[in-house]
Amino acid sequence: MGKIIFLDVDGTLIDYDAKCPASAAKAVDMARANGHKVYICTGCSKAEIEQRDLCELDGMIGGNGAYVEDNGHVVLHQGLSKDEVKHIVDWCNERHLGFYLEANSGMYCNDYMLEQGPATMVKYAQGKGADLSKATASANSFINSFIPLKGEDLYRDDVNKISFILSDYQDHLDSKIEFPELEANTWGGKGELALFGDLGPAGITKKTAIEALLKYLHADAKDTISFGDAKIDLSMFELCAYNVAMGNGGPEIKAAADYVTTDVNDDGLYNAFKYLKLI
Repeated sequence: MGKIIFLDVDGTLIDYDAKCPASAAKAVDMARANGHKVYICTGCSKAEIEQRDLCELDGMIGGNGAYVEDNGHVVLHQGLSKDEVKHIVDWCNERHLGFYLEANSGMYCNDYMLEQGPATMVKYAQGKGADLSKATASANSFINSFIPLKGEDLYRDDVNKISFILSDYQDHLDSKIEFPELEANTWGGKGELALFGDLGPAGITKKTAIEALLKYLHADAKDTISFGDAKIDLSMFELCAYNVAMGNGGPEIKAAADYVTTDVNDDGLYNAFKYLKLI
């Protein structure tokens, strides 16, 4: 039986300029031709993924587990309630924090995000190795993908999770106190530097999403392999039978991995697929 492979996106399948290395696309194509199934497992929601130029896949896990799709069939979709969204929106606005609502229909932001987002995304891209010119272009492209909304229009009922800019790490700590019923994470720059906080549905993680997909596929966790580059991917590692960290990954993900491959832009995915005899 073929393996079921789960790939984080940013820093794993694609680089931090949102480009999919040719060798990574080749590896995925070859693995699928060999009878393996390949899914992305990402914090991004479907609207953001659809803006990426990715190779063909068997499906996706998005929103850090809030959305699961297999070959166009929705296996699971559990987002935030409208009341939860309203609470987060009001809390962020009171603190003057830029945020964006991650939905499958689009990415919706407040005015603070338009003001604070470009500089924060430049930090993100530079922290991942981009020079100032590339980082600025990447940041502008990301911000231009948002749909700005105001007032009650931000109180939506189709939101998978919400990311917000951290003015300080204390914002993340405060969010855990303010929203104890939700999943609170951080993401951002080099070496796990926290630039953003995010809030998602309670009990929803990459691990629980993989469990739901395996149940739907009538598959066993012993046939799974995961690939990641950051702490958020550790929940995948808890479940999957074999785990690979990217060479550009943080120290925690590398310490938890069964194998550390090369960097995303140094044929990391292809080298690991070859090492594991998937191709």
